[in-house]
Amino acid sequence: MHGDSAYGLWTLVILNSAVFIFFAFSFAKPQTKTDWRSFGAFSAFIIALFTEMYGFPLTIYFLSGWLAEKYPGVDFLSHENGHLLHTLLGLEGNAHWDPLHIASNILIVLGFFLLASAWNVLHKAQQTRSLATTGWYARCRHPQYIAFIMIMFGFLLQWPTLPTLVMFPILVIVYVRLAKREEKMSLEEFGDEYRHYMKSTPAWIPKFATENTASTY
Repeated sequence: MHGDSAYGLWTLVILNSAVFIFFAFSFAKPQTKTDWRSFGAFSAFIIALFTEMYGFPLTIYFLSGWLAEKYPGVDFLSHENGHLLHTLLGLEGNAHWDPLHIASNILIVLGFFLLASAWNVLHKAQQTRSLATTGWYARCRHPQYIAFIMIMFGFLLQWPTLPTLVMFPILVIVYVRLAKREEKMSLEEFGDEYRHYMKSTPAWIPKFATENTASTY
């Protein structure tokens, strides 16, 4: 697709946004206010991403002067050249098969897998009003938030835009704050059981050793 047909495809914006938001919803199944806040933040990121990918290329227009000067022979309104990192890093060949795009796809797939796996454990724990400490929750305390961050970072590698680059660190901070709020609530509900869990299970970087560690990060 080129120039006049690469963008303004609002049907694709709606369809792609709906598909990925539905996937995230089906895996995360938000129930509490905290769940809905984290899911809403992720949905906003996805909509902003696909709006630039197929709707209106705000980033390309904003950087058009610099891009035209730096890359005079490149038509950045061609959808293929919307993969800015591919061009800026001087990568050759089809952008869909460069190392960044492959890494992006791996992160997105693994992120959704983690999201689904973590939800199964959390849902069972919520049903019995017990603490989720098995599966991925035995490896880190916030696997669902890690999954959302992995998916968003994967999309950034594939199609970076100014709005999503600004949103990403903000959303990471939002998830960290939501995690701390959840931990405060868990301490109030489970007390010493959760304190022991915090001492034996890292918050964000999963452990893969079989023995418990006393790390919290």
